[in-house]
Amino acid sequence: MLTLQNIGVQFGGEVLFDDLNFLVNKGDRIGLVGKNGAGKSTLLKIIFSQSGFTSGSVSLHKEKIIGYLSQDIDFESGCTVLEESEKAFPRIKFIQKELLFIQDQIVSRTDYESDSYLDLINKSTEFEHELNLIGGYTYHSNIEKVLFGLGFKSEDFQNNTETFSGGWRMRIELAKVLLGNPDLLLLDEPTNHLDIESIVWLENFLKSYSGAVLLVSHDRAFLDQVTNRTIEIANAKVYDYKAPYTRYLFLRAERIEQQLSVQKNQEKEIKRTEDLIDKFRYKASKASFAQSLIKKLDKMDRIEVDNNSVKKMNFSFPMSKPSGKVVLEIQALSKAYDDKEIISNLDMEIARGDQLAFVGQNGQGKTTLLKCIIGHTDFSGTIKEGYNVDLSYFAQNQAELLDSTKTVLSVIEDVADDALRHRSRDMLGSFLFSGEDVDKKVSVLSGGERSRLALCKMLLQSSNLLVLDEPTNHLDISSKEVLKAALRAYKGTLIIVSHDRDFLAGLTNKVVEFRDGFIKTHIGDINDYLGLRKIESMRELEKRTKVIVNPVAEPLGKSERKALDKDIKKVSNQLSKVEGQISDLEATIESNDKDLSDPIKSSSLLADETFFKNYQSSKDSLERHMENWGALEEQLEKLLAKRP
Repeated sequence: MLTLQNIGVQFGGEVLFDDLNFLVNKGDRIGLVGKNGAGKSTLLKIIFSQSGFTSGSVSLHKEKIIGYLSQDIDFESGCTVLEESEKAFPRIKFIQKELLFIQDQIVSRTDYESDSYLDLINKSTEFEHELNLIGGYTYHSNIEKVLFGLGFKSEDFQNNTETFSGGWRMRIELAKVLLGNPDLLLLDEPTNHLDIESIVWLENFLKSYSGAVLLVSHDRAFLDQVTNRTIEIANAKVYDYKAPYTRYLFLRAERIEQQLSVQKNQEKEIKRTEDLIDKFRYKASKASFAQSLIKKLDKMDRIEVDNNSVKKMNFSFPMSKPSGKVVLEIQALSKAYDDKEIISNLDMEIARGDQLAFVGQNGQGKTTLLKCIIGHTDFSGTIKEGYNVDLSYFAQNQAELLDSTKTVLSVIEDVADDALRHRSRDMLGSFLFSGEDVDKKVSVLSGGERSRLALCKMLLQSSNLLVLDEPTNHLDISSKEVLKAALRAYKGTLIIVSHDRDFLAGLTNKVVEFRDGFIKTHIGDINDYLGLRKIESMRELEKRTKVIVNPVAEPLGKSERKALDKDIKKVSNQLSKVEGQISDLEATIESNDKDLSDPIKSSSLLADETFFKNYQSSKDSLERHMENWGALEEQLEKLLAKRP
């Protein structure tokens, strides 16, 4: 279907690609991977435009069509979501327009016996036949299916695209690309602005897609679900693996090991040759021999090992003075956009050292609550900051706010204080910007590079409260791992919005669930939370949100709805209280167990009757609280099911 042969790309003398070769066949589901800045997005652009390369050729099989989702989109204003989606069917729209004209002519003309009138009849028949063949009478149902799958509601269809955020506009563009049903889909970070439910829908769509798919993604689970082949860009070359991402990692490790072995042998040969050159260079009888050895070295193809572990982010977060015990106290907080209430009468306390993960579907209020906390939007109720709180915030669009005219180095120097400015280059090195990279303009950076630069810029400032909204968007997988390690070492309070289970695992000690208009805090990390829900993944969680609602529930009156919401809030508060008591009891029992395992302490404890009495009492109390928690959880589920 597609052939790339001997592709070479240079920018200002720097080699991005050198002699790239690979084929794309029907049915291929290819994940294009490589570290940030390796050229993944550039390669997709080259394939789509079949231009932009210095050498080589891109050959697309005759009459094959390419669909391309770029990270950069440009919408015309004045179109509704439905009208914009219909642009995926230009032939259908053309035929419909022609048929309207022809039918108007047929009705208005009276020369029924003329050849031109008969031509109109024949043309109308031909167009109607073609319209039927290409789905002209069913394409609106396809549009609805794709838009619903990507998270839109029926009432969104008639809204203008400019009323939507950049993330939702990207969904519209993705819908257009999918609806076009091309032979080859090129997708650049398609999941960046999708919630889990939409990601699952897209996975199923792509797995059953009849054409070929070539995609760039930093979502490991998505790559494993969708792809059957992985192409890695490394050292300006490509390495092709007939395997999805996780399997590719094992195969890549084997390749790196082989490369290191070959490189070691080559280095020995180079050292031996250089010693011979030094030995015979100045001897007249051996000068020609020395010259031949020099030419041999010049022609040698040096082995390069692409080992990402050699160069990773290594950053420790600067800390300010410790905050007070209570970091944030939220009381009766409510927030609505027009007539739509997003958050209702929320009470929450965030203590020093809390590490919170906000999870749930898009549109449930996660980012809205963050904006309330940092003061970027108005609300009713109160948010009281505790003593000595020093907050840093990373927004989803933080990378887009960078000044594109500045260099990487100047962006950092502009925000660094006097004590840190002289270390700007070292800090940029921690975020994978080294050598000439620091002199690049922001305008030429890839999406991933911009995100790393934005993170570095924010983290230059000391803080004891970090608020991060989807910080891993555009970060490659290895960079996500290093960022996670740095966050785990952070000593302050952390609030993070993410739908990436691998990233959240082991990172937080509380999970705040946004579901069906209610906000509830669970003790433990994301794995504890999913275990509590008796589900294996956040993907299942998103799918279960629809099952909870009773599809045949009768509409409630205003007073009934108010009473039900009051009951739900009451049970939710009881659950939160019980979970806190369970956490305290578990901590007490764990401390007692630790003391009993200590040979010195245990001897005195054995003689203390009150200790064992209290110890057993804690265990009995924990069992009762667990039973109570189960009953409350079941009660809450039943109440939620009554909401129509």
